[in-house]
Amino acid sequence: MTNKERIELPRVHMTELSADYRRRVRTEEVNCGLTVEEAQREAQRCLGCVKPSCVEGCPVGIQIPVFIKYIEERRFLDAARTLRETSALPAVCGRVCPQEKQCESRCIHTKMNKEPVAIGYLERFAADYERESGQTILPERMPSNGIKVAVAGSGPAGLSFAGDMSKWGYNVTVFEALHEIGGVLKYGIPEFRLPNRIVEVEIEGLRRLGVHFVTNCVVGKTLGYEELLAEGYQGIFVAGGAGFPNFMNIPGENLVGVMSSNEYLTRVNLMDAANPESDTPVRMGKRVAVVGGGNTAMDSVRTALRLGAERAMIIYRRSEEEMPARREEIRHAKEEGVEFLTLCNPVEYLGDEQGVVSQVRIQRMCLGDPDASGRRSPIPIEGAIETIDADVVIVSVGVSPNPLIPKSFHGLEISRRGTITVQADTLLSSLPQVYAGGDIVRGGATVILAMGDGRRAAASIHSQFSSL
Repeated sequence: MTNKERIELPRVHMTELSADYRRRVRTEEVNCGLTVEEAQREAQRCLGCVKPSCVEGCPVGIQIPVFIKYIEERRFLDAARTLRETSALPAVCGRVCPQEKQCESRCIHTKMNKEPVAIGYLERFAADYERESGQTILPERMPSNGIKVAVAGSGPAGLSFAGDMSKWGYNVTVFEALHEIGGVLKYGIPEFRLPNRIVEVEIEGLRRLGVHFVTNCVVGKTLGYEELLAEGYQGIFVAGGAGFPNFMNIPGENLVGVMSSNEYLTRVNLMDAANPESDTPVRMGKRVAVVGGGNTAMDSVRTALRLGAERAMIIYRRSEEEMPARREEIRHAKEEGVEFLTLCNPVEYLGDEQGVVSQVRIQRMCLGDPDASGRRSPIPIEGAIETIDADVVIVSVGVSPNPLIPKSFHGLEISRRGTITVQADTLLSSLPQVYAGGDIVRGGATVILAMGDGRRAAASIHSQFSSL
């Protein structure tokens, strides 16, 4: 097939569950994946660039043209093996990574006003094919070098770090504060986007690679910095994430029924809170307002629909164009019936005589000049305030790192935002032997950026020990 023919091939579009059906089913994945024929046809669109700019856009450095070529040749396990060389979680990334802003945004097709190759779809296909074939592919592991390395947190940064270090022969132990491994992949992302069984398979692969996991262990409390060193750990990677929710500090935030998206999603996804017999039931509500415009806000509002909300609303102070959520998530939410109240900002929550939230007062906004982030600043329209009914409010306006590790690791340099300060190239902190990455450094980012940090930190520690 000539390059001209490849360029003219239309992009394959993945089959999805119908909106009417999926809004009633909480644990069934919306995107259905590609068939073998669809995957091969999409792979044929790749031009196999000599200098692939798509690889430059991938934080973990996947050899994208190589694995796609294998798919075109129907060598699906070879494609999966190529993914495993650099990514510990290909089935996860194929589902939740914002490819449209990273690898796909660099695809040469976009320079010809064509849709980019569906790299994310193909990554998911190869990883799913591997799992469904029953032939788990493990990277080759070097002989043990006897060096113990600890990881605080089992989210994407910690898992990516653990995978690389274990491949290089280190004895890696991951400490997780919760009762399940996976971090934000388990508690923060609903199963209709990322099924738990997918995460479990990826974690089991790391176990088979030699990674040890310890749950219910809070680094900074159960185990401190000095204790880890005393137990013989010669390197520590802090990947505790950013699970400390931000609020807006407006009147009524202490009313019953006002909660953070972190609390809401953790209860539902990890603690079976939708079950009326749960020990940690969650207030579900019939009129649910979610404040924010990111992926977590979309996850929250779409979860609310699946838990029986008759009216589910997104309240966002900017326009839809400024929303940081993935376009696919916004589209899915709209298809499922979510209302978008854009250019609106909550100024107060009102409650009933029992102290339960019943209404939200919102300020209408307009857009002014761009702020420091490049987005146009929202400006209140004088006198334009209205009240809407809501019996549950979920606040999704950002997160901050949990201060436990930063405060308990004495001598650790912390930024004004509470994030751990690290060297940009090595991710080494102010403490010797302590590296950090992911949201605890970035203050909130994507799964794939966290994984990229994990890989960079692993390479730095490995380089340090290799030079001794």
